[in-house]
Amino acid sequence: MATATKLLNLVTISIFVISIFTPKASAQSNECNAQSNNSCNDKSAALPLKIIAIVSILVTSMIGVCLPLFTKKIPALHPDRNLFVIVKAFAAGIILATGFMHVLPDSFDMLWSDCLKENPWHKFPFTGFVAMLSAIVTLMVDSMATAIYSNNHKKGKTAITPHHQGDDEEAVAERDQEMVAPARPTGHFHGHHHGLGKEDSPDTQLLRYRVVAMVLELGIVVHSVVIGLSLGASNNTCSIKGLIAALCFHQMFEGMGLGGCILQAEYKLLKKAIMVFFFSVTTPFGIALGIAMSSIYKENSPSALIAVGLLNASSAGLLIYMALVDLLSADFMGPKLQGSINLQIKSYIAVLLGAGGMSVMAKWA
Repeated sequence: MATATKLLNLVTISIFVISIFTPKASAQSNECNAQSNNSCNDKSAALPLKIIAIVSILVTSMIGVCLPLFTKKIPALHPDRNLFVIVKAFAAGIILATGFMHVLPDSFDMLWSDCLKENPWHKFPFTGFVAMLSAIVTLMVDSMATAIYSNNHKKGKTAITPHHQGDDEEAVAERDQEMVAPARPTGHFHGHHHGLGKEDSPDTQLLRYRVVAMVLELGIVVHSVVIGLSLGASNNTCSIKGLIAALCFHQMFEGMGLGGCILQAEYKLLKKAIMVFFFSVTTPFGIALGIAMSSIYKENSPSALIAVGLLNASSAGLLIYMALVDLLSADFMGPKLQGSINLQIKSYIAVLLGAGGMSVMAKWA
């Protein structure tokens, strides 16, 4: 898991380095560096709205991400139950729509802006390219982290239960057969086991849930900081009012998706608290950072457009991959949904409702 964290940090740092060293002399006009002047631009009136945004988004984020963590006390929402699968499908639809309908279009708009030079920004689809690379890197981290942890786990089990010299061949063969036999799914792993062998043991499945939770949180955190920065740097009171309501709903439902993954990962209390904390504070932190940088941060400047555009593209690729591969595909191709057409239909409806609701919100945020 430490290796996976290092890889994720390396990817994030690389994107920031690329953004910092991107040529600043890429503007076509000085108008791109200027804030637009209209009746909605009021710095003194915008500040109280930003403070309200910090508090309200912090509270709704905490409610959203913590809500699934308390479902153990509600039998109907236990991870073994059908209702949990449907709610998780709804949350996965929200995360998928966030990548496709919110983050990716923003990146296209920024990297195709008239404020950037024709060459190279208008000659090559950097948004699609970076999103594709991000999805591939996410797959690599996902795969490598799982393999490394699985190998270490196998070595640990081998060291704990070595073959004794006094064992006869029949006993050894019997013990090996037990190791090869597929583990019987228990607890909330029931809905995700394929029953193909030891690779699908509860320990391996638990690892998958933990890798998914870590990678998903990274993508959400990057996106949350970016949207918070944009809101905090803006002095447009007309847009801020709509953004506050939209982002509250956005963070709450996105938090529910992440909270479900954290619940399945079965982290200890401290690890859960850390992940909840980082998700909850990233958007408010971005807003506060935007307020502090409002005098120097110009959202239409070439540097800002390139940096935020690249970050959005990488975040979109990660979120789309996670939603399709690790959340939707893992559940819909698992035995629980494959064994019930009725549950599949309900889950598909939940996905469409989640994706549709988040798509409608793209009008405001």
